[in-house]
Amino acid sequence: MTAETILDEDRTASDFDDDFEPLDIDGAPELLAERYLDRELSWLAFNQRVLELAEDPRLPVLERANFLAIFASNLDEFFMVRVAGLKRRINTGLAVPTNVGRTPHEVLSDISRMAHELQLRHALAYQELVKPALADSGIHVVTWAELDDDDRAHLHEFFSSQIFPVLMPLAVDPAHPFPYISGLSLNLSVRVRNSRTGRQEFARVKVPQMLPRFGRVDPSEPIENARYIALEELISNHLGDLFPGMEILDHHVFRVTRNEDVEIEEDETENLIKALEKELLRRRFGPPIRLEISDDMDEVTLGLLVRELDVTEQEVYRLPSPLDLGGLFDLARIDRPDLHYPTHVPATNAQLLPSEPNRDADIFAAIARKDVLLHHPYESFATSVQAFLEQAAADPDVLAIKQTLYRTSGDSPIVTALIDAAEAGKQVLALVEIKARFDEAANITWARKLEKAGVHVVYGLVGLKTHCKLALVIRQEKGRLAHYSHIGTGNYNPKTSRIYEDLGLLTADDQVGKDLTRLFNELSGYAIEKKFKRLLVAPLHLRKGLLKLIAQETRNAEAGRPSGIRIKVNSMVDEAIIDGLYRASNAGVPVEIWVRGICSLRPGIPGLSENIRVRSILGRYLEHSRIFTFHNDGDPVVYIGSADMMHRNLDRRVEALVRLVDPDHIAEIGALFDGAMSEHTSSWHLGGDGAWTRHSTDDSGRTLDDLQVARIQRTTHRGIRTAKRR
Repeated sequence: MTAETILDEDRTASDFDDDFEPLDIDGAPELLAERYLDRELSWLAFNQRVLELAEDPRLPVLERANFLAIFASNLDEFFMVRVAGLKRRINTGLAVPTNVGRTPHEVLSDISRMAHELQLRHALAYQELVKPALADSGIHVVTWAELDDDDRAHLHEFFSSQIFPVLMPLAVDPAHPFPYISGLSLNLSVRVRNSRTGRQEFARVKVPQMLPRFGRVDPSEPIENARYIALEELISNHLGDLFPGMEILDHHVFRVTRNEDVEIEEDETENLIKALEKELLRRRFGPPIRLEISDDMDEVTLGLLVRELDVTEQEVYRLPSPLDLGGLFDLARIDRPDLHYPTHVPATNAQLLPSEPNRDADIFAAIARKDVLLHHPYESFATSVQAFLEQAAADPDVLAIKQTLYRTSGDSPIVTALIDAAEAGKQVLALVEIKARFDEAANITWARKLEKAGVHVVYGLVGLKTHCKLALVIRQEKGRLAHYSHIGTGNYNPKTSRIYEDLGLLTADDQVGKDLTRLFNELSGYAIEKKFKRLLVAPLHLRKGLLKLIAQETRNAEAGRPSGIRIKVNSMVDEAIIDGLYRASNAGVPVEIWVRGICSLRPGIPGLSENIRVRSILGRYLEHSRIFTFHNDGDPVVYIGSADMMHRNLDRRVEALVRLVDPDHIAEIGALFDGAMSEHTSSWHLGGDGAWTRHSTDDSGRTLDDLQVARIQRTTHRGIRTAKRR
């Protein structure tokens, strides 16, 4: 089935769309022309918020180092995908205007200016704030010059035995062309002089990526007061071993970022996996889009790199060493509990606790009694979603399991459960999205492993990524087939479930089960089913469904009835949704947007959005759930699911939202929003000019409440109360 088939709405309109009555836009006041914020600059503003966490002295210092590494990793991906995409548009002549009507050239110029400022601020945050704080806590990052003779002798021995054998110095001369510089690799540029001829030469040494970036100077030192040295610092002080008989004149560090976005013409390939594997090999050779250099690099070396790599002055980032602060992930993993966030062990959802101590919970019985709303990582993924699938695999009454897999961990118990179920003779369908960016290779591996075990593996629909998070179990119960479903906002990944905030619904509702059955049939075969009762599904009708709900709130406000809209997403970019929210605001609807990343909506603009508030919360856990709530004149309509408000999610992905119907769950979502939007909660506030302002203390200087800490406490206390009652 093709994307074109799915988008044929004359044949596939859903029940949700049948009575859709859009607002009379022709009769509505015209909206302000400059009503959107640039999405790329908004993303950079998000990464600035990450940086502000690293700069915050109230956070544990190893967590601050971790936020520095996250900032660096985020920015790498931004260049590899977003900047690369803008450059590709220019190079192919498809320089269409951005969401704010500007040319890619103009946006690239602004990105360069802001990225240069942020990268310098990032480097200084390490040098002036985090590095000294690490030292105060007994973690000393030292240079070769700070070591004594004994330290140097020990490290020389370590270098000779553990590092020297894997290094590959590459000369550049008429017999040795300029070497290929792989993306994101850290490199040393070395200028040497031949002692016999007096001729100066250039060489490149790649810093091995498989070795730890920061190593202990002396492993015998207590971990509470230990010294660490960067790998490139150690290598640069042993260049004489790499170039014997040559005089080392100079050396500098540099790093290249390349276009690493993957493009597959699905309509023209019969085997998607083989085509993707080929494209992954080509990814390594994408054109350079950023050159980072140490600030001490001389103009001769820089000129050589710029010429050979074919980069512009705008693409050169001159920064204080060390480059690639993503290497701080190594330091952030140091076993110093006193320098990390307090340990948090996720609680088991109260409804899924075993009826008696030392017994396993009956997940199916618990779900059959009442829908279960899960909130990770406050509640355990292992004792809920993972246990659900593992019990399904082992249960002789289970006939079939169907599941989507977008990103999963390398040693995934989810994949193991599906394999166990297939080997036990159950019908198992796995819809593996092998085009999940930067997880393509891992997903190919798991797809083949599943196929070998007898799992029916499919890859979704041509032209569409399958991003929805769905699992369906069919179970024989007393002569009937029962449906047990899970619909989530996050991936089936036990590792990320410990650090990503997500919601999930476990339900035995037959209507949800039938909806999922039809959706899985659409994804794995050729069936086209238009009727979904509790789901909103993209690309067919998710945007239209939400616009209908927004329009209803607008009409309620115009009629003087109570109204309200609350939306939590990772990104808010889609112009149709934003315009709908503007019109709702103009009608008097209070609109609250809780966004983690990009937001193109401009709040607080008179005559456009004065009734819209936008907040962002970043912290220990990555806010990842998507929630859509509508007051509906006192009968709340609440959806959770996988979709962000972006064109790719609404037009080019299969996404699913499920409606919550349990009053307790609706109240729980309301309480979550109350906390997030409270003036007593630490958060960032978005202004109409696109500037984010952090509000972390009150007028008296008292630190505001941390929403995530409050959720940990709430979940823990609720679990203790439930356990006592049992």
